[in-house]
Amino acid sequence: QVHLVESGGGLVQPGGSLRVSCAASGSIFSFTFMGWYRQAPGKPRELVAGITSGGRTNYADSVKGRGTISRDNAKNTVDLQMNSLKPEDTAVYYCSAQRPPSYEYWGQGTQVTVSS
Repeated sequence: QVHLVESGGGLVQPGGSLRVSCAASGSIFSFTFMGWYRQAPGKPRELVAGITSGGRTNYADSVKGRGTISRDNAKNTVDLQMNSLKPEDTAVYYCSAQRPPSYEYWGQGTQVTVSS
């Protein structure tokens, strides 16, 4: 069992930057995949960015070139840096730790609002 706590959300103006962080209560070393997801009102949850235990990353097309995910196994944290934010980036951002097929953990989410 691992608990994930997101932080760093807030209100940011269009074009601005934000860094959201995910802190795990235990080691994330064994999780094959750590991801940041988001869910906007009325829309399904979607993967924003992910990083494997080997450091391979993948990004949603909508954030490619604007987002950077990083993983620190020593600190048990996963961060997502988002630049050039747009109003359509507004959503609740969730951190997830996964080790298929049996383990999948989620945080409570942090609200990111992009508005002038």
